[in-house]
Amino acid sequence: MNSAAAELVRLLTVRGETLAVAESLTGGLVAADITSVPGASKVFRGSVTAYATELKHRLLGVDAALLQQRGAVDAQVAAQMAVGVRKALGADWGLATTGVAGPEPQDGQPVGTVFVAVDGPFAADSGSAGGGKVAALRLNGDRAEIRMESVRSVLALLLEEFASEQTGNELAQDTEQNGGF
Repeated sequence: MNSAAAELVRLLTVRGETLAVAESLTGGLVAADITSVPGASKVFRGSVTAYATELKHRLLGVDAALLQQRGAVDAQVAAQMAVGVRKALGADWGLATTGVAGPEPQDGQPVGTVFVAVDGPFAADSGSAGGGKVAALRLNGDRAEIRMESVRSVLALLLEEFASEQTGNELAQDTEQNGGF
């Protein structure tokens, strides 16, 4: 079990929020990491593994023209995947991964090019017009290493978002649950 996944499940539980995941290059690894955490069923709505490009449009609502022009390995595609899975599965938060794990380049992008995204109920004053964030990664390693680092990175992206908006309430509730004062 990944400690980042455990922390996400804990925070989502405390916050009373839910999560959905859209995956491409990670092929279900993000969902597997999250569901390995006891209690994940309280917060995890589900996932869509849209490995084929046309499924990103059909299942997640990614703009077909965008996919045609730029291919599936693109920051906007990742952002739209996160929005799409959040809406499709009725979750408060959506995560997405898309990229090239190898062994060959794809859509004109080299191996190790990855985009991870988060979409959620951001505060009106967050400055994020679209309600989401995308991180562009250039990863090294073999296929397995690129995929695992993509999982770690997308979970870290949501944890960073929680840390940047944290009010302190989550910590207070956790202290109470663990017998603190």
